[in-house]
Amino acid sequence: MKTKPENDTELRAKINLETARLPWAELQRHFAQGSVVFVSAELDLVDVAVRISHDDKDTIAQWMGDGKLGKVSDEQAQAWTEADAVLWTSVVHPFILVQPDKGALH
Repeated sequence: MKTKPENDTELRAKINLETARLPWAELQRHFAQGSVVFVSAELDLVDVAVRISHDDKDTIAQWMGDGKLGKVSDEQAQAWTEADAVLWTSVVHPFILVQPDKGALH
């Protein structure tokens, strides 16, 4: 029986340990390849990573529809480049999830 995303404490702990802050400059080549995904500050980065790992299509579709999750836009990339931003990151192959600090404007 498959564990529900909200109950997968083992995966949640693993992802939490692998979450890191990285300068946007180090993520730009991945952005150019189309593999960087924006996560709104309203969401929990680890929860998003767990739900993507579990292929929770309904929740992911809802977040995308609400504009809380999606490919990083050119405007976001430009703003982060200009601000020399550092973002929270989590890798869920083949994606790199990025999230600004909760207090950041972008």
